[in-house]
Amino acid sequence: MADTLTLALRPTRPRRRVAVASWIPFGLLALIVLACVLAPVLAPFDPAAQSPDRFAAPSAVHLFGTDELGRDLFSRVLYGGQLTVFIAGGATLVAMVLGIAWGMAAAFGRGWIDEILMRLADTVMAIPQILFALVFISAFGADPVKLAVIIGVLLTPTTARLVRSSVLSELQEDYFTAAVAFGSPRRRLLFAEVLPNARGPIVVQAAINAANAILLEASMSFVGLGIAPPEATWGTLVQQGYQKMYQSIGYVLFPALFIFVTIWLLNVLADQFGGDRKGKGR
Repeated sequence: MADTLTLALRPTRPRRRVAVASWIPFGLLALIVLACVLAPVLAPFDPAAQSPDRFAAPSAVHLFGTDELGRDLFSRVLYGGQLTVFIAGGATLVAMVLGIAWGMAAAFGRGWIDEILMRLADTVMAIPQILFALVFISAFGADPVKLAVIIGVLLTPTTARLVRSSVLSELQEDYFTAAVAFGSPRRRLLFAEVLPNARGPIVVQAAINAANAILLEASMSFVGLGIAPPEATWGTLVQQGYQKMYQSIGYVLFPALFIFVTIWLLNVLADQFGGDRKGKGR
């Protein structure tokens, strides 16, 4: 009886036809990620292979030119993107797992539990992320896995606040109140009803987290807190290219362009999905 009533009172969200143009950002983002994942196949050169042709201009042989050691920049950007995608994806996963658990605990705990968890989130968010990153990297190092975890932890408080807000909104819905009144277990309602209905804002936050993770990794690399050579992310390439900007503008331009376009596409997708959810109503 409770399940039937829950289904009857659950807010309906009419389906919308997705415009073809809205798939373009997703397709472009998928293309960039796929190119980075397939770097061993697509890269024309070994990213560590050196040659006498230093600071070469973009050409048919070297699409993005070469760096100070004669290494092919196109190959380095693809392999650097592989690390950047891994770090951003891992950080997003860590932030979503911890943030969802944190936010749901605050929303369901109410009272002093909610107060402690949210004040802790406010405290962490008040401190510049780069300072936390400096402390964590000094303590644990800066390999890709550790960077993903560190950045994910830094993005957790904002995720937790968003999840808490979304869950609290669902707890005010008639379907939840009716299900509780008819004796449905709260834990079952949490995972079977509340969390699925709150997935819209959570998916949007995941896209925002991915964009912020790329930007944060690039910022950390630019100040020397990123991946150590000979490995390189897009942020590392920007940092190295900035030092050689007068010898080769493409050295800093191309990785920076990939960072900009990827973050822009993620934000466009977040805006589109968030706009669709608002347009659907409840």
